[in-house]
Amino acid sequence: MRESVTKIVIVGGGFGGINLVKRIWKQPDLEVTMVDLDNYHFFPPLLYQVATAFIEPSNISYPFRRMFEGKGNMRFHYGGLVKINPEKNTIETTTGELGYDFLVLAVGTETNYFGMENVKQHSLPMKSIEDAINLRNHLLLNLEKASISDDPNEKERLMNVVIGGGGPSGVEMAGMVAEMGQKIVRKEYPEIKRGNSRIHLIDASPHLLGPMSTKAQNAAFKVLKDLGVKIELNTTVEDYVDGEVIMKNGQRIPTDSLIWASGVIGRTVPGITPDQLGRGRRILVDEFNKVKDSSNIFAIGDICLQTTDKNYPDGHPQLAQVAIQQGRLLGENFKKMMAGKSLKPFAYNNKGSMAIISKYEAVADLPKVSFTGFFAWLIWLFVHIIPLVGFRNKIKLAFSWFWSFITNNPTLRLIIRPKKKPDCN
Repeated sequence: MRESVTKIVIVGGGFGGINLVKRIWKQPDLEVTMVDLDNYHFFPPLLYQVATAFIEPSNISYPFRRMFEGKGNMRFHYGGLVKINPEKNTIETTTGELGYDFLVLAVGTETNYFGMENVKQHSLPMKSIEDAINLRNHLLLNLEKASISDDPNEKERLMNVVIGGGGPSGVEMAGMVAEMGQKIVRKEYPEIKRGNSRIHLIDASPHLLGPMSTKAQNAAFKVLKDLGVKIELNTTVEDYVDGEVIMKNGQRIPTDSLIWASGVIGRTVPGITPDQLGRGRRILVDEFNKVKDSSNIFAIGDICLQTTDKNYPDGHPQLAQVAIQQGRLLGENFKKMMAGKSLKPFAYNNKGSMAIISKYEAVADLPKVSFTGFFAWLIWLFVHIIPLVGFRNKIKLAFSWFWSFITNNPTLRLIIRPKKKPDCN
C-alpha cells in the first residue's frame, strides 16, 4: 500500500517550473503535477530565430509528457489557470480543479503595452511559439506582397519594419531581420529594390541594451548601424494608427509590421490579493520564495518580486537565470521540508548577460569581463545550446545553426497558415 504523499502543483512550465521539477521528480514522497496551457516546454531566448525562419520551432521545444515519461511521481495537467482558492487549497483550471498541499506559481509575464490599445491590437508580440510562427508568416507574406506590388508607397509600408524596445530581444530581432534582408531578400526577391525597406529600432532610453556595459552598448549600436538599422533613441512609440507608427518626437513611419519588445508585466493571478502584489504586478515573496501572507503558496521566476536579497534590494532582474536558480533552490528546499530541515534563503548568482546581434557578432557581459564580436558569439552559442531540454534538441539545433551558418540560406521560409472553414448557412 502506498504511503501518503505530499501534493505539489506547479503552474507554468517555463525555466522556473521545469528546473524545480528536475529537482524533485525522483522524490517518492512527493506527487508533482505540472499545469500549463501548452503541452511543451520551450526556450524563449531563441524565439526571434524562429520568427526569422532561421530555426524550426521543434528545435527549441519539448513535450512535457515525453519529458516526464518514466517519472512515476510526475503528472501533466493540460489547462490554463483560472483561479486560486487558498482557503480550500485548490486551483481552478480551464480543464478542471486540482487540490494541492503546496502550490508553486511560475506563470511568468505577458507583454506590456503601457495602455496603448492600438498597439496591443495591431502590433506583433514575441512571447510564445505561436507568436514567433505568426511573426514569421507575417514577414514572409509581406515579402510576397511587396514583390508583386506596383505601388511604391504600399511597397515601402510592407517592407518597413519597426521594432519597439532596445533591450536584448529588440536588438537581436533587429539584427536578424536586417540579416534576413541582406542575405535572403537580395537573392530571392529580385523584384524588391534594396532601398524599399528600412528597419527602425526605437527605445526610450539614451542607449541600447540599457542594463549592459557601455562596451556592449556601443558594440551593438555600431553593428546594427552597419547592417542598415535606423536606431531611434530617447523617444517612444505613442500610437499605431492606419498603418503608421506615431512616435513621441512627431515622426511617423508607414509600416505593416510593428514588432513589440518593449516590456513585460506580471500575469494576472485571480486569488492573489492586491496587497500581495508589488511593482509591475509581480507577486511579493520572502527569502524562500513563499508568497506574502501565505503558508503554502510559492512564486518563482519573472512573476515574483523578492526584496530580501542584499545585492538586489529592489528585486531581481526578470531573467532566465533568476528563474532557473529559484526553481532549483525551491526544489532543494522542498526536500528539506520533507526531511524537517532548515530552508536555505535565495541569493542570486549573476552569471552575466549577453545578446547576439548578427553572424559572428554578439556582446557578452560576464561577471568580471565583457566580450564583443566573434568570441562573444561563440559564448552565446554555447550558453544557448546547453540549457535546451533533450539531447535530440541540442543536436537538431546545432545542425540547423551549422548549416545556416555555412550556407547563409536557411530553408525554413514556409508560409503555413491554418485554413478557415467556410461559413455554413
